[in-house]
Amino acid sequence: MRISLKYTTAALAIAAFVGGISQASAEEALTVVSWGGAYTKSQVKAYHEPFTAKTGVKINSEDYNGGMAQVRAQVEAGNVSWDLVDAELADAQIGCDEGILETFDHSALPPAPDGTAATDDFIEGTLHECGIGEIVWSTVVAYDTSKVDAPKTIADFFDIAKFPGKRGLRKTPKVNLEWALMADGVPASDVYSALETDEGVDRAFKVLDKIKSDTIFWEAGAQPPQMLADGEVTMTSVYNGRIFNAIAVEKKPFEILWDGQVWDIDLWIMPKGAPNKERALEFVHFSTDTKRLADQASWISYGPVRKSSVPMIGKHAEAGIDMGPHMPTAPANFQNALQNDFEWWADHQDELTERFNAWLVK
Repeated sequence: MRISLKYTTAALAIAAFVGGISQASAEEALTVVSWGGAYTKSQVKAYHEPFTAKTGVKINSEDYNGGMAQVRAQVEAGNVSWDLVDAELADAQIGCDEGILETFDHSALPPAPDGTAATDDFIEGTLHECGIGEIVWSTVVAYDTSKVDAPKTIADFFDIAKFPGKRGLRKTPKVNLEWALMADGVPASDVYSALETDEGVDRAFKVLDKIKSDTIFWEAGAQPPQMLADGEVTMTSVYNGRIFNAIAVEKKPFEILWDGQVWDIDLWIMPKGAPNKERALEFVHFSTDTKRLADQASWISYGPVRKSSVPMIGKHAEAGIDMGPHMPTAPANFQNALQNDFEWWADHQDELTERFNAWLVK
């Protein structure tokens, strides 16, 4: 009887959630901002198109390169045009601290299919005062198997002599400093305590010095796969989902080095004063339900943040590949992984970005 009641309660809750999504007037639209490429395509297929089909609300999709600068400028000018933004956790924390983001009521999120409350269904740490988690993703090393021997450890990325060729790195200190220390022998568990010291930061920059002249720095997530395809680099940092798409769908001769992966989450954030707040909330609730998060994982190899979504992960929608083994958190991929410390970066991002930019032009 208890099981029956539980499922009845869940059904009522889900029905209430679905019933609460009303049909749009003809002119209604939301502006949803994300990172472009294969990642935005996964959101369009799993979130945007089904939401529009259900509600009639058009989704205007825009791309950006991360950070809070554009959100901050809109809020400070009192001219907010973005309804929702896909953001990294450190940026969600920064925006929340600055008071430029709306807060969320987590109890209003739809429950799991078995009635489990959303607050218990989301992986710990993926619900934030100013953000609702979507995916677990990683920054990894990718390499061209036709041009370089297979690297085994993150240290190999920094060994130009043994593994010749140009490198690609994102134009930011994040991940680059962590990788530099791990390559220099610092255990993953000690990376952030090392970066707390001036000596640790200096040590990381010295490791980066070794490959600086052989490195091309990228800013947009679509660039690294293209840099590999064009032969500009033989190894590059890249978001794991972006390179999976190049390997599985485009059949490029690339492979992932999972050693030293730095994993993180992306969340929906809402700029303070978003023009369509209520509709945007409906979209957040819809796009982060169990089914939608599992559906996204059929388009790109980013792990859903709901526990109830994991058993529903199936094959890639186009390539027909089982997606489970390609998730960042798959046991074989998670042997030497480092979780991005978003609080540490929220405290140190400005000063280290300034130093990193100065280092780039030396």
